[in-house]
Amino acid sequence: MKIIEVSDKLLQRQFLDVVDGIYQQDEAYVRPLDSMIQEVFDPKANTYFNHGNATRFVLIDENEVIGRVAAFVNNKKANGFEQPTGGLGFFECIDNKEAAFLLFDTARDWLKSQGMEAMDGPINFGENDNFWGCLVDGFTQPGFGMQYNPPYYQAFFEAYGFNTYFEQITNHLDLTTPFPERFWKIAGWVVKKDGFSFKHFKIKEADTFVDDFEAVYNDAWRFHENFTPIDKKSLKATLMKAKPFMIEELIWYAYHENKPIGFIVLFPDVNQILKHFNGKMNLWNKLRFAWMKNKKYMTRARVVILGVVPKFQRSGIESGLFWHLNGAVEKNPHIKELELSWVGDFNPKMRILQESMGATFGKKHITYRYLFNQGNESQVRASSIPLDTKYNAKSEKDL
Repeated sequence: MKIIEVSDKLLQRQFLDVVDGIYQQDEAYVRPLDSMIQEVFDPKANTYFNHGNATRFVLIDENEVIGRVAAFVNNKKANGFEQPTGGLGFFECIDNKEAAFLLFDTARDWLKSQGMEAMDGPINFGENDNFWGCLVDGFTQPGFGMQYNPPYYQAFFEAYGFNTYFEQITNHLDLTTPFPERFWKIAGWVVKKDGFSFKHFKIKEADTFVDDFEAVYNDAWRFHENFTPIDKKSLKATLMKAKPFMIEELIWYAYHENKPIGFIVLFPDVNQILKHFNGKMNLWNKLRFAWMKNKKYMTRARVVILGVVPKFQRSGIESGLFWHLNGAVEKNPHIKELELSWVGDFNPKMRILQESMGATFGKKHITYRYLFNQGNESQVRASSIPLDTKYNAKSEKDL
């Protein structure tokens, strides 16, 4: 077996196409668009190259590509842990432990050369809404951007020495079943309170909504471990890429006295269409996409992100966002299901919220961490977000 670093177009194509052999018998698998994968490794398209570096490798045995892996360093995050920590991602491999370990070794050695002392994986060289975590339970068709892999990957990671850093749960909401009555009572009360207002995203006002998103995100996520502010340029690029399939009324913002305090972002599950394209978005598939979209192939939506600033958490704002979202769903009756993906075990209050809505289990992913010095006592489990960040935010002001 031979490892080769991806350095030309042929190797790029081999890196992309290795999945065809691995998943040829898996009906649940949806091949991500090749362009999405390529953009991750394109310094002109991925803003993470402004503060990091990435590379990728293929594994060849007897002239056949049998695996791949990528490694990357995000300098904004790497040194915020107890030990400098890089990332491993886009791992794919046949069911062969020796091959898998060789790929892990390759990523480890490259990260060591970059000054890293640990690696998290499988993760993305970008935001965690795409290509993040190892699927260990719920091997059904993935939502757009959600990681999918064969069941045997879990054994590879754990046998190599990776430990669970955090668990990610994806829940589902059946929209044909009414929400609990108590949930709607709270929502109805919130939307009528003086000073509060709600409005949905409009692409023609994207810059304003991006600014509002930044304000909420940087306040609401600051209690997450190793927090870094949102990159507005990357955020706007994501919204523009989603324009062909987004429904503006599935993205809602909450305001208090005209200041942004919360948001919820849903995208129709475009994987229900992309499943038929094998990673290619050529002219013919663009025409097919438009036809399938018009024929309502997308019957579910994914909740990509939900956030409320600490001052207004536990005040029912989340319920108010869903109140308005419900009206939008009623206008799109072909959407029958919501995928709430994903919530880490470090975020207990979001899990409680989903339970209050009657959500049911869908999938479980694990993000692993591997310490290069297996004897040290550095952190191998993500710390939880304080349950009452509202209280912590108030405390900060008293200091």
